[in-house]
Amino acid sequence: MSSPIWTRDALSSEFRPFAGPCWRLVEAQHRVSTLKLTDTLAEQALLEELIEATKPAIPPECRHLDVLLATPFRYDAEYPKGSRFRRAGRTLGVYYAAERPATAVAEMAFYRLLFFAESPETPWPNDAADYTAFSAEVATARLLDLTAAPLCADEAIWTDRVSYQGCQVFADAARAVDAEMIRYRSVRDPEPATNLAILVCRAFAQPMPVDRQTWRMRLSASGVQALCAFPRQAIEFPPDAFAADPRIAGLNWDRGASGSARRARKPDAPPAP
Repeated sequence: MSSPIWTRDALSSEFRPFAGPCWRLVEAQHRVSTLKLTDTLAEQALLEELIEATKPAIPPECRHLDVLLATPFRYDAEYPKGSRFRRAGRTLGVYYAAERPATAVAEMAFYRLLFFAESPETPWPNDAADYTAFSAEVATARLLDLTAAPLCADEAIWTDRVSYQGCQVFADAARAVDAEMIRYRSVRDPEPATNLAILVCRAFAQPMPVDRQTWRMRLSASGVQALCAFPRQAIEFPPDAFAADPRIAGLNWDRGASGSARRARKPDAPPAP
């Protein structure tokens, strides 16, 4: 981690322009869940306002953005675990996105499986989960590309599947020279693909998402199946798709279904606690 390309002057000379869409997935039930608790749309709107008031404030430089774009930047004091380009604790936000929707789906599939790898007794979900994939337009003249020379010489650091220490050190250096975005290879997508780490809100070229897709994702002993109705797409990740990560390699795939499906197979089973 002492590579000379990480010095301030050297990094400043590696800025590249970038413009285009990037994709991210979120659970599709964040507003539907509150509708179940209210009788009218007015009551739901009020409840959403009350919930919003309990969250950390969006930074002033991000308040022109739609909440989907601004959210990763608002939790600067509540980041319990580090991520690839962000340290744990009170640190500046990072908006992670993929250059294509299929890669965003692969990233989400991996982290859903990681939850079950860390919770070996949890049964598979009974139903497929709904997600919204949305794209944002970004544009910058200050991107650092870890997939291109000379920064790709340290690819082993950028693509470590478990340890993010080297990437976090690099992110600190990137912020010190006012970099706005980092382009890097996805280690979750089985296909060659790239991601973007957006460090500042001014890198968004438009304040609202520009496109949306609805995905359904099913997890089971057979792996992960993801379907998009429009445009029609289907992606499947068999159990060995993410086995290069040691945490997924040890995942217990043989676990029952949850909820009513499990009880339907065993009518005499006691109620779930």
